[in-house]
Amino acid sequence: MGADEFDVIVVGAGISGIDAAYHLQRFCPDRTFTILEGRDHLGGTWDLFRYPGVRSDSDMHTLGYGFKPWTADKAIADGPSILAYLEETVEEHGIRPKIRFGHHVRRAEWSSEDARWTLTASRSSDGADIQLRCSYLFMCSGYYSYRGGYCPEFPGRDRFEGVVVHPQEWPDDLDYDGKQVVVIGSGATAMTLVPAMSKRAAHVTMLQRSPTYVVSRPDVDRLANRLRRVLPERVAYAITRAKNIAMQQFVYNRTRTHPRQVRAKLLQMVRAELGPDYDVATHFTPSYNPWDQRLCLVPNSDLFRAIRSGAASVVTDEIVTFTEHGIRVASGDEIPADIIVTATGLQLVTLGEMDFTVDGVPVDFSRTWTYKGFAYSDVPNLASSFGYINASWTLRADLICDYVCRLLNHMAAIGATTATPRLRPSDQSMQPRPWIDGFPAGYMERDMHRFPKQGDRAPWLNPQLLRADRKLFRSDPLDDGVMRFTGRLRPVARELAATAPAV
Repeated sequence: MGADEFDVIVVGAGISGIDAAYHLQRFCPDRTFTILEGRDHLGGTWDLFRYPGVRSDSDMHTLGYGFKPWTADKAIADGPSILAYLEETVEEHGIRPKIRFGHHVRRAEWSSEDARWTLTASRSSDGADIQLRCSYLFMCSGYYSYRGGYCPEFPGRDRFEGVVVHPQEWPDDLDYDGKQVVVIGSGATAMTLVPAMSKRAAHVTMLQRSPTYVVSRPDVDRLANRLRRVLPERVAYAITRAKNIAMQQFVYNRTRTHPRQVRAKLLQMVRAELGPDYDVATHFTPSYNPWDQRLCLVPNSDLFRAIRSGAASVVTDEIVTFTEHGIRVASGDEIPADIIVTATGLQLVTLGEMDFTVDGVPVDFSRTWTYKGFAYSDVPNLASSFGYINASWTLRADLICDYVCRLLNHMAAIGATTATPRLRPSDQSMQPRPWIDGFPAGYMERDMHRFPKQGDRAPWLNPQLLRADRKLFRSDPLDDGVMRFTGRLRPVARELAATAPAV
């Protein structure tokens, strides 16, 4: 193979891309690979987001890699600590030389005749377009656009005389000392920003259209820290990881089987934090059941402490218009602001905002069916990493990496050059469901029409359940009658032209 031709190309050097690199080195040591990263730094999310207090809302014993123990005292870690962990992982496992920074991939073209992907990337160092080829393409570029976050069109925005900023585009020189700040939103980003900014701002108001479930927990896992003092590092990490996975799954399953009891318990915990006189019904009682949308974690009760101290407050109301000096809401009140932070979410994208073609035919992923939530009907030699929405991202990324390595080794063993998921005759009548089903978060519902459909039977499912995924990725046979292995794949333009029924 030439300098720009590889067995595998990984796109993205964030958590998922680094995970893929480790697995390829460990389990497919005879394969050549490179990682193409559009930015000049690794880390993805944890390098991009720089807003005050940026942190994970998953514990690092499960968000961390199975192969790389998390050894810091704090289990709920801030962004810089997570980035340092990723940097350390890359150095320990010799992954950095595999990363080509400043390579923004714009196009991927599959040729059945050559059994190769040809990628076109823009190289930031000199502005040149270059081409690289690979047999297998592993997309680890995340699920949201790096070009900018989601921000609704707020009436009167041009009238506002202060500063408006989105968390994804946080300026390094933003001065909020002694300022009136309004944070629009009620998700994890808003609940991180409010207590962090309240330490220096005159006052921070979290303005939400509707409430979110919030749970407080310590940022330190005391059992993990005790175990590390008496057991080998890897043993202590494995025990803590298993314990936290079991707890995550237990809590999630309880929200499915006993939603009213879990709801009551969560609201009881909020009342205990804020006292009997606080209007929990208005500001912290959602209209949906727990885990119909993601729970928000508040480490060490920092949000509640900010509210109790008067440094922060919550307003639940509809925005009517921005004004010169704040925001007017439906109640008629005007919330004063020098700075407005639009923590209004992300823009979801499919596969890194790239253009894909198969034998010259453009791929519309919304017309495809998902294979195990990581591959796409009639698209050869392609995998994508997408973690959990109801547990730690890396748990699923690990499983997908396991499967991809199994698949590559199986292809080598049987002499196959292509692996393509194809619907069986019995699958043709499947009723389509959204790729993420039963999770009506706004940022998901806005863009779910761009994603592939899932069916009503394995393996055309994206279950988002750890136990089911372990079976799908680790136990189910590779040669399942759906993943088709061939030496030379015939053109698939006709299959790509077939559309899945609309949901």
